[in-house]
Amino acid sequence: MNFDTMIVWSKEISLVLFFLVFAGVVTWAYWPGNRARFEREGRKILEDDAKDQ
Repeated sequence: MNFDTMIVWSKEISLVLFFLVFAGVVTWAYWPGNRARFEREGRKILEDDAKDQ
């Protein structure tokens, strides 16, 4: 296995790993159990902003 082959394999493995992590994050973000948490945090930011004004 030469250096050029190793570079190609590392790029392919990196792409697959990136895709898997991205898919995991998107799945976690849209998981139904997390909806209430995200809505609560979103309202908290808006309430804090309203208090500052």
